[in-house]
Amino acid sequence: MPFISVTMLEGRTAEQKLALIRALTDATVESVGAKRENVHVAINDVSVDEWGTGGKSMREIKAES
Repeated sequence: MPFISVTMLEGRTAEQKLALIRALTDATVESVGAKRENVHVAINDVSVDEWGTGGKSMREIKAES
């Protein structure tokens, strides 16, 4: 029973998330032969204040660009 966890910055639409869930499910079924109904995908949205790179929050990084 594959379980796929995706962590990404918030801001994607419900349609984009559904497309990702479908694509990941298809890829898992094709690559490892899992049954479609046994593939689980969880999307964890993280705010720009909760994600950091190089000692800076994504809010700071986005403000600099």
